[in-house]
Amino acid sequence: MEYHRRYPLKDLNSFRTEAYAKIFCSPTNIDEIRKCLVDYPDEKKLIIGGGCNLFFTKDFDGLVIKLALYGMHDSSYEEEPDDEVYIEAMASEDWDSFVNYTIESGLCGLENLSLIPGTVGAAPVQNIGAYGAEVKDSIREVVALDMHTGEVVSFTNAECEFAYRDSVFKRKGNYIIISVVFCLQRTFHYQPKYLDLNKELEDVESPTAKDVRDAVIRIRRRKLPDERELPNAGSFFKNPYITVEHAEEIKEAYPELPVFPYKEGWVKTSAAFLIDRAGYKGKRVGDVGTYPNQPLIIVNYGTEDGNEIVGFMNEVRSVVKEQFDIMLDPEVHIF
Repeated sequence: MEYHRRYPLKDLNSFRTEAYAKIFCSPTNIDEIRKCLVDYPDEKKLIIGGGCNLFFTKDFDGLVIKLALYGMHDSSYEEEPDDEVYIEAMASEDWDSFVNYTIESGLCGLENLSLIPGTVGAAPVQNIGAYGAEVKDSIREVVALDMHTGEVVSFTNAECEFAYRDSVFKRKGNYIIISVVFCLQRTFHYQPKYLDLNKELEDVESPTAKDVRDAVIRIRRRKLPDERELPNAGSFFKNPYITVEHAEEIKEAYPELPVFPYKEGWVKTSAAFLIDRAGYKGKRVGDVGTYPNQPLIIVNYGTEDGNEIVGFMNEVRSVVKEQFDIMLDPEVHIF
């Protein structure tokens, strides 16, 4: 394993903003991960997967670790039901390629999460979700390395403390995910959860898991930009939680406001709707803007300076706050 000084990070973040790492390495196994932690104990650490949920506003003054851990294999548990299959995938495996592998293997559970960019190891950190599903619903176990002790630790689903776009790995930040064990099923029954997906499948009788994956891919390709052609980090903002009373106030002017039950007295609403009604769907300022087909996505039209993206982000947050008294929180990690 080699260490690189002043390593360029532009190609390692999907917004393609320019920055340099003070030190960079790409370990291929657990021993190499431990070695780089021992070699640079006092340096600030950043673990990168596919770089699809972060961007840089300045150089990173520390050690950037881009994992190169690959492989997949079946796992087994004593209590494994007949209809369930457990598959362990290493952290650096491409997420969508893994989803496709499971579908082609006749398994289901991840089809709604098709075409999400990133790696397997990043999926539980953010608890990725789409079209009525979250990855937590299919995770049995997460294997991680504790950067403080160098020990490999196994987390059950409950111990991951999953929440909306959140997990213990995101909050504590001292774990490097090595692999994820998924609990998948052999038998598939389509459950209508998401309006757009239901509409896409309305002419398909008894959809299969592959039908659902294909439908999700069609929808995403219509609505979302390809980060290789138009740099972006996917959904930029979290969908906010607001009180029922606040939602009713907004509905007086915008009766079509989407609301989803959360807990007593609270609902979740759509950040995309708020941005759209604030007049920022397809809005462009200089080289940064919201995507015309999906206002939840901020796209980079040509800047290499992450501060321009931050400036536009703050502008969007400001207009939404002024109009709806809701402060949007970014999903994307900003360095």
